[in-house]
Amino acid sequence: MSISIPGTVVVFDYGEVISVTPSDADRTALVGIAGGDAEQFWPAYWRHRNALDQGTVSIQQYWRGIERELGESWEDATIHRLWLADFRSWLSIDHDTLQVLLDLKEGGTRLALLSNAGRDFGSYFRHGTLGDLFEQVFVSGELGTVKPSAEIFEHVMAELGVTPAQTVFIDNKAENVEGARALGIAGHVYTSADDLRAYLQTLAA
Repeated sequence: MSISIPGTVVVFDYGEVISVTPSDADRTALVGIAGGDAEQFWPAYWRHRNALDQGTVSIQQYWRGIERELGESWEDATIHRLWLADFRSWLSIDHDTLQVLLDLKEGGTRLALLSNAGRDFGSYFRHGTLGDLFEQVFVSGELGTVKPSAEIFEHVMAELGVTPAQTVFIDNKAENVEGARALGIAGHVYTSADDLRAYLQTLAA
């Protein structure tokens, strides 16, 4: 069923909105490559992530920073394996959210993607089939700033040629949605595809 919201751009987050949360098997595999201590690994993984998403460190620097924090000494091949396992873990798509995107597209609603992610995700977002759905793709690692900064939302709106009143933002993190709302952008905290569909249908009505 198509969803038409004329005069509006709906801007979607990617991770855990369009994509599903990495599986337990994916997470276990990543920890295994890193050395097997999940209690140490995950805090280090997330502690260094913001710099990667902001584009201030490279992928190599990101993993080497985790390596130092964990007291490990990884071969170059291990860094490649860690990157590949991590990248792959974020590629699975929520099929129900995908259907919402397809219904919006069918209804002629303008769509854009705004993700806090490293530069390596840019090609996947743009040149995979998801790229066909979005008018533009914005990746924090390419822009040098991350959600929920006002700067990143202002950049997106300028590129899309819209005002806050013409923008809707969808994200699973409340702080990112609040950052958008502070600029006058309508926002929805994603919890499920069904709740998202209900919210968008309200806007369409």
